Amino acid sequence: MFKFLSALIGYYYFGISGAFIGYFLGSIIDRYSAYGFGGVNPLSGNYRKEIFLETVFILMGKLAKADGRISEDEVNHVEQFITKSRMSVEHRQKAITLFKQGSATEFDYESCLKKFIDVCGQTHNLKQMLLVYLIVMASSDGRVDSTEERLLADIALHLGYNQIAFKQLLDMVLNQSHFAGGQVVSATVLEDAYRAIGVSKDSNDQDIKRAYRKLMSQYHPDKLIGQGVPEDMITVATQQSQEVQVAYDLITKSRKSS
Repeated sequence: MFKFLSALIGYYYFGISGAFIGYFLGSIIDRYSAYGFGGVNPLSGNYRKEIFLETVFILMGKLAKADGRISEDEVNHVEQFITKSRMSVEHRQKAITLFKQGSATEFDYESCLKKFIDVCGQTHNLKQMLLVYLIVMASSDGRVDSTEERLLADIALHLGYNQIAFKQLLDMVLNQSHFAGGQVVSATVLEDAYRAIGVSKDSNDQDIKRAYRKLMSQYHPDKLIGQGVPEDMITVATQQSQEVQVAYDLITKSRKSS
């Protein structure tokens, strides 16, 4: 790295002030070497947000076309997702264009994933949130069919998830949806609540609280925005956190009364 070498040279000849000047000039050289003159740092927040939005909606298009055709229901689900996200007009138009691009039969989604990994792959939470958004989309009709699950599993594999880790995440997100809007009417509601948190009824209170706090941290809007999720796509994550909260409250209430 030129900035450290320049800092050492500056310090050798001019002391502390020379080190600062050398570091500054070396940083410019490093930036030019990595991104070219006027290039964009691929780790910058705004660029990450662009890539996150791009990847989500391209892969949504791919998911919708997973069974060979896009149904009217699937189009409605995407429109509802966009509406729920309260996107700006610019992002709404871009999302629709990207969805159509991803649904094209000849589109290579692996190149899209590679770009996402290059820009956002250093942050585990962004990879997980990408999968969460796609699972929410795939399950918006109440189920995830076999073709959708196979595609989700392949996407997860590209992101570094093995089959077991993917199944755990899929099961957790699907069970979180059982608590949307505070609805807790399932006959197996307590079992669903444990699975929504990613634990079991045999887990101790400390492990359950730790899993709950980890999920709430992952879905925290400020954290997600800082890592690269666009501000107008936070609503879905907020809804997931609300579902986690309902599930956790149900578990703690059940344990206190037992």
